[in-house]
Amino acid sequence: MRTKAFGATGVAVPVIGQGTWRVGDARRAAAAEADALRLGLELGMTHLDTAEMYGRGGAETLIGAVLRERRRDQVFLTSKVLPQNASRRGTIAACERSLRRLGTDHLDLYLLHWPGSHPIGDTMQAMEDLVAAGKTRFIGVSNFDLEELRAAMAALTRARLVCNQVLYNLSQRGIEVDLLPFCARERIAVVGYTPFGGWPRRGAGLAALEAIGARQGRTAQQVALAFLTRTAELFAIPKASDPAHVRQNAEAAEVVLGAEDLAAIDAAFPAPRHKVPLATG
Repeated sequence: MRTKAFGATGVAVPVIGQGTWRVGDARRAAAAEADALRLGLELGMTHLDTAEMYGRGGAETLIGAVLRERRRDQVFLTSKVLPQNASRRGTIAACERSLRRLGTDHLDLYLLHWPGSHPIGDTMQAMEDLVAAGKTRFIGVSNFDLEELRAAMAALTRARLVCNQVLYNLSQRGIEVDLLPFCARERIAVVGYTPFGGWPRRGAGLAALEAIGARQGRTAQQVALAFLTRTAELFAIPKASDPAHVRQNAEAAEVVLGAEDLAAIDAAFPAPRHKVPLATG
């Protein structure tokens, strides 16, 4: 699995990790979900992304069970605090609950899930407290547009914001107008979720991806993931519960796109030329 430095942290993280949205929702699916996570870890997708919201803590509990089978330092573990819990005291309490469910003494990355009503300064101060206490190595945000991101950064005095996790796929490329260039300049990792959102069922876009894939013996989905992780700051966290899809996601990290491939994808899935509202989902 190909890795690269995660923003300004200097830590090497797989370009493709594993998302866990909707994991932990149904007990009957738990065994299959755990097996998918294990397979992904074996294939090198050791960036696990979760949140206290997912399965109302069920995703964290399931990940905790899987992590007991591995050395903790082999995994880059991310979780998120819900905005309604993100007061200064509430953020710390939420992190501690997540740590208990995950069965670990620290996270690698802790994020505010989306902007909320609590003052961003209070949340960021709590995040810095968590770094100082060794409860998380790094901090960041999720679903923050440029001005919200600037405000979060300005509220920090003791730690650096290293990540913004956002919705990013071929049909929703709005972050490329201003948010992505800003993060690249500031060495903030951009982790894209829902990378297969708006997936084309037919037409010229799908044909372009399939043609590129055919030249490399890869699938259209693997080509898309390669495009969505093409620059230094970009990472992706697809979710997969089917073993074949897990393997396909892992293998996408080895796809190399040339200038002609990038141009063909740009033409088939053009990015907006002007600022658009940040897509969320």
